[in-house]
Amino acid sequence: MKVLFAGPSLHGSTKTVDPSITLLPPAAQGDIAAAVHRGVNVIGLIDGVYESIAAIWHKEILFALSEGVQVIGGASLGALRAAECTAFGMIGVGEIFRDYQTGNLIDDADVALLHAPKELGYRPLTEAMVDVRATISWHVQQNNLSREDGCHLLQTAENQFFKDRTWRTIITGAGFPKDRGAELHTLICRKPMRQKQMDAELVLEHVTMVAARRASPPTDWTLRQTSLFRPWRGAQESLQG
Repeated sequence: MKVLFAGPSLHGSTKTVDPSITLLPPAAQGDIAAAVHRGVNVIGLIDGVYESIAAIWHKEILFALSEGVQVIGGASLGALRAAECTAFGMIGVGEIFRDYQTGNLIDDADVALLHAPKELGYRPLTEAMVDVRATISWHVQQNNLSREDGCHLLQTAENQFFKDRTWRTIITGAGFPKDRGAELHTLICRKPMRQKQMDAELVLEHVTMVAARRASPPTDWTLRQTSLFRPWRGAQESLQG
């Protein structure tokens, strides 16, 4: 059995989800542990909740890995958790994961964005910084945008709250003249670089390819049943009946 936790990062993707994979909403704390208890063998983690709902705890990922479950992450929260847990066997894929792993990215907020609810397909409503950087970098490389203008747009975007950051607010906040601002908006929106979506598709591809079976439990480390983890795990097991 395979599951994939995804939301806005896969919005707009033309990739088909294999029937062997159960597509689930962005993961909240307890969802991975619940999947393990249900007998899931492969878990793909792309998107997760945060702020008002407790986020996926890396300890439950370690629990899954200790049970031989294959856990694959990238693109968003999955990239963050993979960078934290790769030493224990979690598989990270994609450029965003690599940037967190190497320290090129350190801020959780770089993958955060505001999005529509499930009923509207989790459509992104604002821009994540990882996509802003990728888009500006591509247009500078293509000589569509001067390096100076690119740096100005990037600095403006970095100073905006993730719930407010759109290309319109970035360009307006950068103070470009009206005609130049309209030109930039058309240019960028015609060719945005969706790094989160590209990485999410890599996670989907990896989950599709791996065998739907558990691996042997790790022999080089043991999950510590800490005073915080024991009651939490007990509560999760009771919820599963």
